[in-house]
Amino acid sequence: QVQLVESGGGLVQAGESLRLSCAASGSIFNINTMGWYRQGPGKQRELVASITRGGNTNYADSVKGRFTISRDNAQNTMYLQMNSLKAEDTAVYYCNADIQSLTRPRQPFNYWGQGTQVTVSS
Repeated sequence: QVQLVESGGGLVQAGESLRLSCAASGSIFNINTMGWYRQGPGKQRELVASITRGGNTNYADSVKGRFTISRDNAQNTMYLQMNSLKAEDTAVYYCNADIQSLTRPRQPFNYWGQGTQVTVSS
């Protein structure tokens, strides 16, 4: 009943910017920590950035200083502002969230979005 929907992916040139969004919907009681992961071709999925409900953030060394994660708790939405994009950033980006549903608010469950493709050309 809970779903994460992503948008904002696309094809851009190196040095340009892109903004991803992730909207959570359904029978939501509370959303705890949210995060963005990415998976390049033939690679393991890795954490790009995470953000707690209170706004504390954490970034992978490879994106620190270039990417900014944020969230709007009132609209159950998370964002990833990506600046100075590099070819190495090319990957499928996934939204992740720890959510307590209205049906079972005492049992947090980890949800994943469908993924959105980000391609950076040089």
